[in-house]
Amino acid sequence: MHTLPQPTPHPRAGHLPKWGGEPIALLQEGAALGKLFGLNLGLQAIVGYGPSWNKRVLTDLETFVSAGSFSRLVPYLAGGIILTDAPTHKDRRALLNPGFTPKALEALRERVRAALHATRPSGEFDALAWADEAVLAMLNAAYFTSEFPRDLLHAFLAPLRSPFPTPMWPRPVAARRVKRELAELAAKRRLLGGDDLLAFLAPLQRGEEEARISLAAAHDTTTHTLAWATWHLACFPRWRTREALKLVVKETLRLYPAGFMGSRRVAKASEFEGVHLKKGALALYSPFLTHRDPDVWPNPQGFDPERFSGAIPAWSYLPFGGGERTCLGMHLAHLLLEEALSLFVHGDLEARWGDPTPRPGVTLGPAGPLVVRFRT
Repeated sequence: MHTLPQPTPHPRAGHLPKWGGEPIALLQEGAALGKLFGLNLGLQAIVGYGPSWNKRVLTDLETFVSAGSFSRLVPYLAGGIILTDAPTHKDRRALLNPGFTPKALEALRERVRAALHATRPSGEFDALAWADEAVLAMLNAAYFTSEFPRDLLHAFLAPLRSPFPTPMWPRPVAARRVKRELAELAAKRRLLGGDDLLAFLAPLQRGEEEARISLAAAHDTTTHTLAWATWHLACFPRWRTREALKLVVKETLRLYPAGFMGSRRVAKASEFEGVHLKKGALALYSPFLTHRDPDVWPNPQGFDPERFSGAIPAWSYLPFGGGERTCLGMHLAHLLLEEALSLFVHGDLEARWGDPTPRPGVTLGPAGPLVVRFRT
């Protein structure tokens, strides 16, 4: 069996200090050693990128499980379909999928659009701050027909955009208030019906939990992607057409996958290309490294939406994961992003100043601010 190369560790703390402070730099240091490398994060971690590793981790659901992964460390994400493993995952996902198909979500478009237009920016503004407001409004419309108190929703979700360890801290008072409000709205849906996402989820077993967790998973991921996409539309005006928006969204997600690192635990000892995978080890796959792999993507650091006008390399584009566990909210994210970016198709959008450097937290976000000017 092969011994995995490792980036230079701290003599006593292994790779934990750099993982906590500069995870992207650590990943890039490891990637320079090969497409599979090891990290000491208090327990053994195997990090890989590229089509073969991605496919193995995301399709062998009996070997690579979500229980014990990084998601369990973040209270916002610790539950629901995110931590449901085989063999129950497939049936559970089949119950949830119908509410999140493109056809089902199309019925929400008009209320999402109305909520979005109430946040329509003009003049000079920070795209990151605006994206936070716009996505919050659109999600409130999609999930709750805008009935959830805006300030409570914002207070609940805001810590997700803070650096570690802030998102890991329990917030029992805020959690109780959100669960109470959610329970009241869900009871109303079960009694009177409705056509928003909560009306679909509320009758399901643990449906309120799925609503709360999928909402948390959607907010900062979509916010960061929208902020970066707005910035790039300002920097590259040739892509500011309605026909190009789908390509712009895909290229933004390639360069800046919000889920820059996916994690699983090895449930049973296995092997991959001559490397022993120890039971209990962390198995990490990196969309960030995969999406910037020059073996797969020409000019991987450049912004080029045109690359998505053709076929996408298999298992090399993973902004929403892949396989049976592809993100439940993928189609919702595309709907929200395309609606929001359509605001800028007509008029002048100009990049003023800002820092788009990726800053890792629970998800990947821009350091910001990203100040642009929009004139109709």
